[in-house]
Amino acid sequence: MSDLLAYFKIDSVTDLVWLIFGMFAQLMFSLRFIIQWLSSEKQRKSVIPVAFWWFSLAGGIALFAYGVHRREPVIMMGQLFGIVVYMRNLVLIYNERKAEQNPPSIPAE
Repeated sequence: MSDLLAYFKIDSVTDLVWLIFGMFAQLMFSLRFIIQWLSSEKQRKSVIPVAFWWFSLAGGIALFAYGVHRREPVIMMGQLFGIVVYMRNLVLIYNERKAEQNPPSIPAE
């Protein structure tokens, strides 16, 4: 067991907690694909539900934090751009919903 922990650079309880956190982050990030797949199957067409973007954002931020802790620039850079894209998609979705709820009024002539 100690050889396995050494292989993954686990030298303390803190490192072990971060490893577990990183595994949880990756699981959360991966669940977005299951959500997207099930939503598409239900609607019988390819769709991307809002939950996909929330899981992407949460998983991306968590994986970025894990990369910072582990000092892994590849993980950090790999997640940074995605986080921006996920946030932008959520902003676009919520702006569209807000516009649908409050359509612009047409002045009377």
